[in-house]
Amino acid sequence: MKRLFSAFVLAVLTTVFSISIALSKPALTVVYPPATHETIAKQIFFIGSAPSKGEVLINGKRIDRSPQGHFAPSFPLQMGENQFSIRYAGEELNIKVNRISNEPPAPVGQSFDKDSLTPEVDIARLPGEPLCFSAIAPPNSIVNVKLANQMLPLTAQSAIATLPSNSGVLTGLTQPTETRSTQYAGCITSQTSGELGKATYLLGSVSQEAPGKISVLDPARLEVAEVTSEQGTARTGASTAFSRLTPLPKGTRATITAREGDWVRLDYGGWIRSSDVKIAPGSAPVRSLIRGITSKIAKDWTEIRFPLQTPVPITVDQNQNQFTLTLYNTTAQTDTIRLSNDPTIARLDWQQVEPGKIVYRFNLKSNQPWGYKLRYEGTTLVLSLKHPPRLQRNSLSGIKILIDPGHGGNEDLGARGGTGYPEKEVALITSKLLREELVKRGATVVMTREADIDLDLAPRVRKINETEPTIALSVHYNALPDDGDAINTKGVATFWYQPQAHDLAVFMHDYLVKKLDRPSYGVYWNNLALTRPTAAPTVLLELGFMINPDEFEWITNPIEQKKLAATLADGVVEWLTRSQKS
Repeated sequence: MKRLFSAFVLAVLTTVFSISIALSKPALTVVYPPATHETIAKQIFFIGSAPSKGEVLINGKRIDRSPQGHFAPSFPLQMGENQFSIRYAGEELNIKVNRISNEPPAPVGQSFDKDSLTPEVDIARLPGEPLCFSAIAPPNSIVNVKLANQMLPLTAQSAIATLPSNSGVLTGLTQPTETRSTQYAGCITSQTSGELGKATYLLGSVSQEAPGKISVLDPARLEVAEVTSEQGTARTGASTAFSRLTPLPKGTRATITAREGDWVRLDYGGWIRSSDVKIAPGSAPVRSLIRGITSKIAKDWTEIRFPLQTPVPITVDQNQNQFTLTLYNTTAQTDTIRLSNDPTIARLDWQQVEPGKIVYRFNLKSNQPWGYKLRYEGTTLVLSLKHPPRLQRNSLSGIKILIDPGHGGNEDLGARGGTGYPEKEVALITSKLLREELVKRGATVVMTREADIDLDLAPRVRKINETEPTIALSVHYNALPDDGDAINTKGVATFWYQPQAHDLAVFMHDYLVKKLDRPSYGVYWNNLALTRPTAAPTVLLELGFMINPDEFEWITNPIEQKKLAATLADGVVEWLTRSQKS
């Protein structure tokens, strides 16, 4: 009896303690924005939750909420400080949002705009190349640039617009905007090699030096760069803001024809970070002959070997049934090529399209490419083309599928719903359910993570390249930048980058929209770490919006999660079956 009484007392105390904790826990939650926030957006949304009974007021205005009490209204922002009060019952949260301009203030009087003088970093160019200068100054100014012994008048430029960020594609904000500033620009050339020093800008009595020094390279003493990273990231310009080109395999050599800050331009046109290359001995231009091309079957791949005198830059272009490889700084001495009947290649055509540039076109037997790899073995370029999978009827037996649950760990939560529930958790739940469904259908499934662990992008990509799956799916849930409409934006989206993944992305998107009766957010070409791998068709799935109040309830519903996983698995089977017939 004493024991029963003690148990009863303990239960009562536990209940009272639990009630006191529940009462002390705030009922009102605002996940985003933080208490102080800075943005260039014209509006801001508030992601949060409160018990479904009662009203939530923002600056005295009642807001709409989902059946479970989640909310995501947007409010316009004035330039400068914006104060918001969010109230529920007796609770109040105060948030300050500071809207700043993404355009620097127009200069006044006799002055240049801050940080507008170019070049901003040290640059080097070849003789005869344009050396261009620009500055922002008040309208109707007279601006000149002095460089070495030359004086260059700069002219006011018309219709210089401010471009939107790339994320504007996700919110429909893609139109350039007029700038209030007046840009002055002009170019000169120099045929003489050597150091030219810094450019001095003149505006009335104002004289100001640009930050970067200018030099002209000696064509007879150009340096040769050798790629030292496994995949050298080549770009269209000298910063990460520029688009990616085909990565350059380790060992690639090319002549440096320009420098800009921490970047070098290689003779075929691509820019690469100085830290991704080393200077090779000798200064002769990189040139190679090619002979004796052969091919062989290596498990699930066809290897084509291109013997070269030195590793040269390359680019790749893929379309539905053709794979094109371009070699630069290369001249053909090719009379014989060995290419037997092959599971992937129907025919090889090649052409020396211009001096030092050869194009090899592989006509494929299937309209669906399955992946490729490029590497240098010494000076021999090895191209591997993946064979189509062998699919048994209505079964994934023998098919390997990689699933990458997005985000994870203490630092990378991903997007969060109104309650603060993170994307990393639901992505892992969905991925595990999808694995179960795929295994039921006979597939071998590889996971990049199976627990809530920190995992950077590089190991995820490495897992794809090492395991060489038939396809790879990265599982995510969506959010928006500040300018987005969190209440009215919802639906499924898929992202692809390599052409071999395009058909898979479109099919999975349309399949999910139709079978689950979900809204469509669209299909996007996007240069993401998890869409860049070439070893397999790789697609990133955004399966709904965490920040949308109604969709968040669907995302976190266990019944809907299982239905989603089964539908994804069915879609994979149907796409693979269909691809066998292409």
